[in-house]
This record gives sequence, C-alpha cells and structure tokens, in this order.
Amino acid sequence: KCRDPHWMGERVAGEINLACGRCDFCRRNLRRHCRRRTVLGILDKDGAFSEYITLPVQNLHRVPDAIPDEAAVFIEPLAAACEILEQVPIHQRSRVAIVGDGKLAQLIGRVLVTAGAPVTMMGKHANKLRLARQAGLETKLVRNVPKDFAAAFDVVVEATGSPAGMPLALQLVRPRGTVVWKSTFHGAAHFDAASLVVNEITVVGSRCGPFERAIELLRRKKVNPLPLLDRVFCLSEALRAMAWAQRPGVLKVLLEP
Repeated sequence: KCRDPHWMGERVAGEINLACGRCDFCRRNLRRHCRRRTVLGILDKDGAFSEYITLPVQNLHRVPDAIPDEAAVFIEPLAAACEILEQVPIHQRSRVAIVGDGKLAQLIGRVLVTAGAPVTMMGKHANKLRLARQAGLETKLVRNVPKDFAAAFDVVVEATGSPAGMPLALQLVRPRGTVVWKSTFHGAAHFDAASLVVNEITVVGSRCGPFERAIELLRRKKVNPLPLLDRVFCLSEALRAMAWAQRPGVLKVLLEP
C-alpha cells in the first residue's frame, strides 16, 4: 500500500539500490554505496517476480506520458550507461571503443553517441553489431579487429560480462587513456596488470547511474531502445518467455500483463 497519496496511480521507474539514509556514505550523498544497502532482486530485497513489490518513495521516478512502457523498462540499464558520462569526460574529439555487443553495451553505445564522440563497438555477433550500426556506431567483429586499433582509443568501455573483455580493452586503450569497467561476473578476471602501470591507464569502475538523465534521453527521443526488444509475451506465457530469453542472440524479452 502506497503511504504517499501523491504517487497513487502514477507510472514510475524505481531505482534498485535501497539506502538506509543514515550511514556516513548516505550522508555524503553516496546512497548507491550505502553501507547497509539492499538491492532489488539481487541483495536481501525480493525482486519483481511477485504480485506486489515495495520500494521507498525516494527511489521512484515518474515516467512521462511521452515514453511508452516498452521503452520505460530500459530506464534502469540506460541510467547505468549514462553513469559513464558522469564519470569520464567524453566529447567530439574523444575516440571511444566499446568491447561487447550485448544489451548494456548497446545502450552504452547509444548514450555515448549523444556526446558527439565517434564510437566503435567490437563484438562477436553480426546481428547485434548490425543494430549498433543502425544507431550510428562503427562496428568490428572481435576476430577482425585491425592491428592499427592497438593503443588507439582515448576511452574504452568494457561491457562484455566476461573475464575475457579486460585484456582486449587494455590492448585498445592508448597510454594515459581510460578504461571504464562495466562487467560483473563470478570468478576472477585475469589480465596483465603491469600494463596499467607502464601505460599509466586509469581504470574506472562503473555501476548504476542517474535515472533523471536516462528519462530525459528517452523523453527527447535522443535514444531509442526499442530495436533491442526481441519479443513480447503475455504473462501467462512466462515460462516460454524465459526460455526464449535464453536463446543465443536475444537481447530483451518483455512480459505483458
């Protein structure tokens, strides 16, 4: 039950990190890093596969009428993509590479293009790279990366979700360049850490981001995530939808009540 009547009936998107509001990190406006945080569907907070879920009002953001539901479901990962622009200066003269071609990588590419930078995506899947080209990115299959790409990029975003992504990112970034590390995965990442020192590379960890910026990009139609939507299933077909989502090459599947 909503305790604030001003939110009744509103269409909203919810930030997934729940903060205590009292710890030293919260007091320093680092609520996403709260010492006691829970994370919706990930850490000590039940997720959305239930009839009802709860979130604090402070986590809610109204979704403008101009954004359809099918686009609004991308707000949280799109915000994670926007976080890069909050952390790293990117402009028209920046040469940017993205390692990975999955859903998050696709959203990152679309966000970074709005900064005016030329962006190259490197991935394993021709169909996914085709979607990136339609959004204005240059693309290369990983197996066909040119030799002159070595140490050629000012900023490299690693978004493969695999331990194999970081070694390639370090090959691509120029001396004194920046690697933005988006991937999280089980197990350890193995790469030549000496190159970080020798080439004076800055590594930036990047996680969740600003919902306000993501919503504004969708409202102004600066980013169109709908090409990433593979299929929409009725809620009664949930098991079939989950099986479909596990198919190779599928980026996004929706359940519609």
